[in-house]
Amino acid sequence: MDFIKNRPELSVLIAFIVGLIIGQTLFGWYLFPVEWTGAGPGDLDQAQQDVYLQTIADAYSLQPGNTTLVTRALDSWPNATAAICDLRSRTADPGAQERLNAIAIVQSGGQACDALPATGVEGEQPVAPPAEEGANLGTILALLVVLALVVAAIVVVLNRRRSMMVDDDNVDLYYDNMPENAPTMASEEGVSAIPIARFQSDYAHGRDNYDDSFSIENAGGEFLGECGVGIAESIGSNTPKNVTAFEVWLFDKNDIQTVTKVLMSSHVFRDDSARERLSAKGEPVLASPGMEAVLETETLQLIARVVDMTYGEGALPEDSFFERITLELAVWSKV
Repeated sequence: MDFIKNRPELSVLIAFIVGLIIGQTLFGWYLFPVEWTGAGPGDLDQAQQDVYLQTIADAYSLQPGNTTLVTRALDSWPNATAAICDLRSRTADPGAQERLNAIAIVQSGGQACDALPATGVEGEQPVAPPAEEGANLGTILALLVVLALVVAAIVVVLNRRRSMMVDDDNVDLYYDNMPENAPTMASEEGVSAIPIARFQSDYAHGRDNYDDSFSIENAGGEFLGECGVGIAESIGSNTPKNVTAFEVWLFDKNDIQTVTKVLMSSHVFRDDSARERLSAKGEPVLASPGMEAVLETETLQLIARVVDMTYGEGALPEDSFFERITLELAVWSKV
């Protein structure tokens, strides 16, 4: 303590730091809390940017030529073309690559990803890092102030995010059984550019009670309908079931009927009698990787996409039953 008393400048520095922490806590956390506004798609993290771009590409594939849909969704994102081409380079699905390339052409004014510069944004030049300045007392104090502001802002943001989050046992990194509830974006054709809900359904051989269903709600929490997928038919042994066809269905609270399509294995689809029998449950569709089936009702549109699938092997005919399949169900509002 005597050391501090003999160094008045040190006492002033300590008092300044303590006052800064107390003042920042009082003013930054309670009186003038940080509020984030005006964020755009370019401010999202990488995973959410990928989701945003993929949904725009999916919507544009349903309305080819509707360039307004793409420009409205990406107008506030300066480096959108670079992000699109980067996602395309990391995507293994040829169909998804083609859809992403289509919106890259619209956004860049006519150039495909392969024709763009390596940066993905024409004319973009690297920015040289600023020159380093010598460390001094003023720099240290400035860094302390910035650090205090950053820590306060992070705490405020985390607290607000925590209070707004709703626990959901089905949440996963990639839509796993969770509605996206993203803001809808009206287009000239009436279908929103961003799905109001996305779900993922996974089947594996031996899951004999496979019957996934999902509630469809808009961003305001209003119930719009339901969708799902279940077993339509199996062959051979009943334990475990050798599933040869799935029913994908869409229920709209504003419609009088439930729309259904039947995803069939190659073996059943080639069998005229079996295909005709199953068509009583819904329109027959041959399941294949990347395949998309569209279901429409009065106010809803659903795209069921086969993300991945594998046929089982054994004594049954070749390509007759599924070992596993992953389906993505994306729902758009038509009003």
